[in-house]
Amino acid sequence: MRDKIGEIERIAIEEIALASDADMLEKARVKYLGRKGLITELFKNMGSVSPGEKGEIGQLINSLKNTATKAFDEKARGLLGGRGTGAGKIDVTLPGIVHDVGHLHPISKTIEEISGVFISLGFKVVEGPEIENEHYNFEALNIPLEHPSRDAFDTFYLADKWLLRSHTSPVQARFMEKNKPPFAIVIPGKVYRPDATDASHSFMFHQVEGLVVGDNIRFSDLKGALTLFARQIFGEKTKMRFRPSFFPFTEPSAEVDISCILCSGKELRDAENAVHKCSLCGGKGWIEILGAGMVNPKVFKNVGYDPEKVTGFAFGMGVERIAILKYGIPDIRMFFENDIRFLRQF
Repeated sequence: MRDKIGEIERIAIEEIALASDADMLEKARVKYLGRKGLITELFKNMGSVSPGEKGEIGQLINSLKNTATKAFDEKARGLLGGRGTGAGKIDVTLPGIVHDVGHLHPISKTIEEISGVFISLGFKVVEGPEIENEHYNFEALNIPLEHPSRDAFDTFYLADKWLLRSHTSPVQARFMEKNKPPFAIVIPGKVYRPDATDASHSFMFHQVEGLVVGDNIRFSDLKGALTLFARQIFGEKTKMRFRPSFFPFTEPSAEVDISCILCSGKELRDAENAVHKCSLCGGKGWIEILGAGMVNPKVFKNVGYDPEKVTGFAFGMGVERIAILKYGIPDIRMFFENDIRFLRQF
């Protein structure tokens, strides 16, 4: 048995050393170290060894196994640059596994497109906390205690006057407290409102707001920036209109519409020349996309600015609404269902 062990060790070391590629090396490993290999057979034949010699013979076989394994690992590192072909190691000769390459979610894509337009105009992207207090979510923005939005039915309240922000506007107040004008910022992020979920509403959605403050900022500047935005997102032929409205944090305020991207305000006729109302705008020719206005002087006072020295404009839009219009998506819930068939379209 001793002679047999010595002979197997000599031949094994020689064959491992002569292996010129991964295939030859693997065959040598199986021949000597495999489940049915020569070294395994030696262990199986221990029953024929006399009791007085079993301890010594067992040590010789273990020494053989360790020597062969070490020789094999060293050879494998030499052939494969440190990557063996044994159990638990990488066999570089096997075909690779193809992984699907992901891409941006349509909401993330839309946020990047919107932000990109304003970044090109010199805006800076700013973000803030999603858990806010009443001061920044309401009071700093000139939203009084009796305003409907401060009711528990319209806001997710937490404890001790903390809440999930209902808009991204608190970031405007936080930024103005720590920065002096002039500046132009755009603020993307999640917001939360306790709305019943349906095709056009969600309790969590995304907004992008903008704020520009400086010397002699005018409503015409706001109109110019938003007109460029609309044409970049919806096409060069897009028209825009401003309707008077009310927001506590801007004065004057306006609702901003764009010309319908489906009918452009024109009659829609079928094959029989019958007139139908546009399914997108209801035949009005206009679609509301955002709110905007000049920053209310009270907001400037709340953050320590002198409204006699600075002016500014602000705007805010729902990202899901922009994406729905841009991509023709019929139901806001599709953004959050993680249906791969839907997401693959983008």
